[in-house]
Amino acid sequence: MAETTFFPRRLILGAAVIAGVLLALAVHMLGARYGLDLGGLWRSDTHEFMPAGAAIAWWLIATVGFSGGYFTASLMQSAVNGQIPQRMRQFLIAVGVLLLAGAGQVASAPSPVPTISSVLAGLAALCLGAVMAFCGAHFALRRG
Repeated sequence: MAETTFFPRRLILGAAVIAGVLLALAVHMLGARYGLDLGGLWRSDTHEFMPAGAAIAWWLIATVGFSGGYFTASLMQSAVNGQIPQRMRQFLIAVGVLLLAGAGQVASAPSPVPTISSVLAGLAALCLGAVMAFCGAHFALRRG
């Protein structure tokens, strides 16, 4: 009978948080390219209370960070138990690589947002993604 391998919960939690943060930052970069920018929160040239693009970007980054942390922790826990087929693993790796490659391509282009606003938006996306990825991973590990 094969012996079951156990990984420490902190290792799974840390890896899931890192994956959730990377996905949240990738969505932030891709969204900024298409006009969904958190930097709209710090602009003074708009007459609206809060630009709709900034609100949508905020919720999109939070959702992707939470779900990225949750699903990564769930998948890692299932992978440790040997419950994920090889094709599913390969598919998930390919999707992650393509998403991060697309974000890298977008990040290498010149930014349409002013520098200070872009730095603040990046830091806000990083913090929001980290908190939400931690929450998602924590809930996934408590469930399992």
